[in-house]
Amino acid sequence: MYKRILVPVDGSETSNKALVAALQLARTVAGRVRLIHVVEELNYLGGYGEFGGYSEDLIKAIHEAGTKILDDALAIAKSAGVEADTLLRDNLGGRLAEVVADAAKEWNADLIVVGTHGRRGVGRALMGSGAEQIIRLAPVPVLVVRLGEGSSSKAV
Repeated sequence: MYKRILVPVDGSETSNKALVAALQLARTVAGRVRLIHVVEELNYLGGYGEFGGYSEDLIKAIHEAGTKILDDALAIAKSAGVEADTLLRDNLGGRLAEVVADAAKEWNADLIVVGTHGRRGVGRALMGSGAEQIIRLAPVPVLVVRLGEGSSSKAV
């Protein structure tokens, strides 16, 4: 069964819903979770320094924000009584899905649990689908948790 569950987290409502689902599953099977946050280059394009690189202050702030996201998710896991640890990864220039797939392989994960907004049409074309990319590259099964109808974020 699924004893080692990898959960990409970004602090969003969608991510938190996937985290809760992963924790419920882990508790049921006496499993554990690894929470991964991936720092993505595209989120911080406005922070280039005068010579085209990232400023040291920006990189520090990005890592601090990622660490806070992981700490918050870890606190949720601990309050649920599930064994968990965290992993912060940089993804400057690559694809999120590749980083998640590599982390799953390295940790010997049995399952990846990821949230999705369920975007379609133009929204999906413009924003992409991180969950879809993870499904395509994942070395293990992927459980996709969709944001519900009653949530504040609507599918495009």
